[in-house]
Amino acid sequence: MLQAWALEGIPEITPGTDLVSVIADAAAGTLLDGDIVVVTSKIVSKAEGRVIAADDREDAITSETVRLVASRVTPNGGTTRIVQNRLGIVSAAAGVDASNTPAGTVLLLPLDPDASAREIATGLRTLLGVAVGVIVSDTLGRAWREGQTDSAIGAGGVHVFEDLRGGVDAEGRPLVVTMPCVADEIAAAAELVKGKTARLPVAVVRGRADLVGDLDLPGARSIVRSLANDMFRLGADEAYADGFAAGVESVTS
Repeated sequence: MLQAWALEGIPEITPGTDLVSVIADAAAGTLLDGDIVVVTSKIVSKAEGRVIAADDREDAITSETVRLVASRVTPNGGTTRIVQNRLGIVSAAAGVDASNTPAGTVLLLPLDPDASAREIATGLRTLLGVAVGVIVSDTLGRAWREGQTDSAIGAGGVHVFEDLRGGVDAEGRPLVVTMPCVADEIAAAAELVKGKTARLPVAVVRGRADLVGDLDLPGARSIVRSLANDMFRLGADEAYADGFAAGVESVTS
């Protein structure tokens, strides 16, 4: 049976906060071997001092962007940019967050969410003596679907995929490509109990101890699809513009 609950008692996180101690105190001895602790990336960023002064969030987004995927003007005159950030993640606004931060500041994603997750997992295992895994989550949109869900951007001591390839389905048919991204599924399940406005940034998911393993397991970076295998590298308008420009160049050259 899968269980998920949020940890209460997490205080406001500031640069330098020891997240391991804070989470251990909030868990109050309830963690067991095989539990997966899901930590919202926002508090990881705050603890790591990823808060920067920025009167213009757009400038911060630009600095975190390595590739523009699509850009659209919104009805209110603003601009929405879908970009690939330095972590390889394709998302709106490069993960730059202006909510729940002091006025005149924005929050950047952790420099290395996998390393952050492994550090927290290592600390909890050492301090509490329980073999837990850690997922660092962030909210992402999805192509073709409205709304957002939480996804894993960092993982420590957790299998991020459940590789079913080579097995068979219930009818005995071979599974060729089936590889659920269980880290994303767990991050989304945790968000159901954390919520967006309840100030509950850490949750525990119990019931998938089979996914908890060595600290050197591949992290969430392995979830990001390579550019060579990305069938949707550009937005529709951007792809059309590139193709049109290439056609004009071939005609005039």
